[in-house]
Amino acid sequence: MATTFSALVSMQATSLATTRISFQKPVLVPSHGKTNLSFSLGRSIPTRLSVSCAAKPETVQKVSMIVKKQLSLKDDQKVVAETKFTDLGADSLDTVEIVMGLEEEFGIQMAEERAQKIATVEQAAELIEELMKETK
Repeated sequence: MATTFSALVSMQATSLATTRISFQKPVLVPSHGKTNLSFSLGRSIPTRLSVSCAAKPETVQKVSMIVKKQLSLKDDQKVVAETKFTDLGADSLDTVEIVMGLEEEFGIQMAEERAQKIATVEQAAELIEELMKETK
């Protein structure tokens, strides 16, 4: 039995090089009773996924310190960009107090509808930097 297919596969590596595999015309591939199709690209593809924050590390660190202070967390408690306020035990009132602390520390004003969308340290840091750019 043979299978007919047409495909375009794109993969992006961390070096920003794109590998494309394209069959311009449908290809007849003998399957010999096998249902899986596989092929080799001849080079390794990175398997590590990297997540980065758009905010400056200094801003993230400052936000983390304010969050720790507002929630009365111990110094050894780890608070990083991906940390969700709810994972630290914060409720809606705590989040309002965090936002107030951030506004005071950075000298900014957050619109209520934008402030309500903040759930992580990273989101807070990114919003702060955005607001600071707008005030310049």
